[in-house]
Amino acid sequence: MSNVTKVTVPDIGGATDVEVIEVSAKQGDMLDVEDSIITLESDKASMEIPSPVSGVITQWHIAVGDKVEEGTLICEVETQSADLSSQQEPQQEPQQNSEPAAEPVSAPVAKQASNQILQVPDIGTDGEVEVIEVSVSVGDELDLDDSIITLESDKASMEVPATTTGRVTQVFVKVGDKVSQGRDMVEVSVSGSEPAAAPATTPEAKPATKPEAKSEAKPAAKSAPVANKPVSREVGSSSGQAVLASPSVRRLARELGVVIEKVSGSGRKQRIVKDDVKAYVKQIMTEGVASGANNQASSGFNFPPMPDVDFSSFGPTKSQPLSRIKKLSSRYLHRNWVQIPHVTQFDEADITELEEFRKSQKANVERQGFKLTPLAFIMKAVMATLKQFPNFNSSLANDGETLIVKQYYNIGVAVNTDGGLVVPVVRDCDKKSVFELAEELGTLSARARDGKLTKNDLQGSTFSISSLGGLGGTAFTPIINAPDVAILGVSKSEIKPKFNQGEWEPKLMLPLSLSYDHRVIDGAEAAQFVTALAKRLADIRLLVL
Repeated sequence: MSNVTKVTVPDIGGATDVEVIEVSAKQGDMLDVEDSIITLESDKASMEIPSPVSGVITQWHIAVGDKVEEGTLICEVETQSADLSSQQEPQQEPQQNSEPAAEPVSAPVAKQASNQILQVPDIGTDGEVEVIEVSVSVGDELDLDDSIITLESDKASMEVPATTTGRVTQVFVKVGDKVSQGRDMVEVSVSGSEPAAAPATTPEAKPATKPEAKSEAKPAAKSAPVANKPVSREVGSSSGQAVLASPSVRRLARELGVVIEKVSGSGRKQRIVKDDVKAYVKQIMTEGVASGANNQASSGFNFPPMPDVDFSSFGPTKSQPLSRIKKLSSRYLHRNWVQIPHVTQFDEADITELEEFRKSQKANVERQGFKLTPLAFIMKAVMATLKQFPNFNSSLANDGETLIVKQYYNIGVAVNTDGGLVVPVVRDCDKKSVFELAEELGTLSARARDGKLTKNDLQGSTFSISSLGGLGGTAFTPIINAPDVAILGVSKSEIKPKFNQGEWEPKLMLPLSLSYDHRVIDGAEAAQFVTALAKRLADIRLLVL
């Protein structure tokens, strides 16, 4: 009278072709609810798939290395629910005369039936994100959409809301933890019909089978991963052991010149995470010779340590922490500066006519509720120039040998906020007028300063602009916002004398600084790009062509 349940891959955020990297059970094993059965790994995260039922595996359908998606059949499990119900009849009479025996087992049954573990959802990143605030503690009552934790990436802060109501029974994360999609956050006791409907008939059936199931399931669950360890897909270390690391971590190690076999993993089962690679690089860079000749030779780092200076010996000092955005973005700025061969091309654009036209439209635009800034015209001119020079609207693939040329035009615009620099993205610039660009830019800038940008507002740029025109300066070298291959810096415009047909004329000149990835773009193409851009800004009629 047993039932057979088909266990399939649950919702994994819409991902397809996700690789099975570990199989934690096999045919014949006894499973308990929430026992891990397989581990999947995408380019963003590793995730364990737990069993939704308890019972014996009668048929296994996948293996290490298979590609799966939501709905893929994992195994078939013979459950004992029907047998339990039939066993309740003979056991019910003794239980009615044995009240003390019924009470101890009723609580675990209610807890198992009503407890849920809430996990980190898709947060739109391909790495781990820091927990900067935990908003709940054990015993708190959660309502739907109550904030559980707050995460902060290099681009934005985001709150993770509750997807159910109930009482918090366990908290699995703390401030400072690095988490990714699928990480357990809290366990919630969800009030519903299950706990209330656990009378004296059900508790007696549970002790008859549950202790035996657990005693058999646990040894099987622990031994299975050893037997099914996916050593065939991992790069072996010099010690012959498997190196566990996701594709994104391996890519980071390659980019930094790190031999991944030399990195110690801090993750589950000694899995190497991105922080391990960064810590290894930091150790090599700061310890210099003390870190060992072998490490230096393998990674290519041989720098003396930075001096540890007691600045207070020279005069009074005051220490203050960097803002969270600056601390996070500094790592990526440093990475981009070190790994991308930057070259900056400088030029000037005559925006005399453009500025006259902009001022003539100022009153009309302000009546519509937004401001018409020079940056909107620059974005329109950049978009047209990107179409003329498509290599600037591309990204270099991770293999370093393939150029991905994008057919869409999303321009990221650096916005200075109290917490630091953020780069919201204006999408589909080729489909919008100058006025539409100005209105959207104003909206995004206001949301950035109010800290209300979403993760979608900060993703998908194909080219970036950093404008310091309102602050001053004549030129600067902006750092490329990877994976873009170029960024335009705009400085303060200035009236300059220009010789035209035998006469000197005052012209409003706008300094342009174009930083580009020299692996993708050569100097001649960069000069042509910035010259074409300056020409479009000088004659606004070209913007409509």
